[in-house]
Amino acid sequence: MSALPTHAVELEGLTKRFTARGMDENGGRRRAVRREITAVDHVDLQIRRGELFGLLGPNGAGKTTTIRMICTLLEPTSGRVRVWSHDASKAPASVRRSLGVLLMGERSVYWKLSARENLEYFAALYQVPTATAKARISELLDRVGLTARADDLVERYSTGMRQRLALIKAMVHDPPVLLFDEPTTGLDPQAARNIRDLIRHLHSSEGKTIILTTHYMEEADQLCERIGIIDNGKIIALDAPQALKRLHGELPVLRLDLEDITDGVEPALRAIPGVTRVIVQPKGTNGGGYEAIVHLSDLRETLPKAVETVSRAGARVRHLQLVETTLEDVFIALTGRTLRD
Repeated sequence: MSALPTHAVELEGLTKRFTARGMDENGGRRRAVRREITAVDHVDLQIRRGELFGLLGPNGAGKTTTIRMICTLLEPTSGRVRVWSHDASKAPASVRRSLGVLLMGERSVYWKLSARENLEYFAALYQVPTATAKARISELLDRVGLTARADDLVERYSTGMRQRLALIKAMVHDPPVLLFDEPTTGLDPQAARNIRDLIRHLHSSEGKTIILTTHYMEEADQLCERIGIIDNGKIIALDAPQALKRLHGELPVLRLDLEDITDGVEPALRAIPGVTRVIVQPKGTNGGGYEAIVHLSDLRETLPKAVETVSRAGARVRHLQLVETTLEDVFIALTGRTLRD
């Protein structure tokens, strides 16, 4: 029996460039041009066996491209991907057998089949022996509470039930490495909690290596042992969530709940001495309004000036709160954007 690898996933100098076509105007004449875009830029990353690792990045930062190269769905321009010691360029089939993948935005199960039929089909694709597959499928259905509905067509399932089925579909061949891309997006709170509980169990009780991407910072903070933040195609931070917060969290953070806003609020806040960073964004809740996140270097002097400045700029403050640094604050400090930007 071969020794287990120290690292479940290894990326060495991983780079992906795309050629984009566009139009350029020169002297009043338009002509077609080709531009080279670097989506992933010489990324080096090692994910330890048995680790629950979070990969975070704003839209367009290179996260999805990196994930697709790990899954062998995209071929790197240069660099190397290894999964469970298998080189993705030389042994892509071995990499795929070592991975269980749930990708965001892709329908990964067949709605005109039952849950059991879906799992049997994918087990056969991975050449899982029939007796082994039958036992494994029964175990997985029971684990996610789908046994009673196992023979119903998937089109009759709720969104949360489909997501649970998609998760266990990724596990039907019992791979050592699981990659879950946005597994709780669009789910109600209870369904999302069930998925998080399953991820914890897979990590703590079964020792699976899990790579998780998420748009929910609290989820990454709760689940992940280590987090990599990617922006402009490069890994710009890599550490445990608490370590990242300690490193970037020396300064207090003021959160202002604003009923309305004017164009002058953000520049006025930035101009205050002692304000190190400002981001203003819609709250996106039923109550509407906006939230201003203000990083302060001097609490005593800057706090009253910040509130006064917002009011003078024509915004109405509904609520204000001083909070400890969160992982979202760290992300904003490093990238200048929220995760969904």
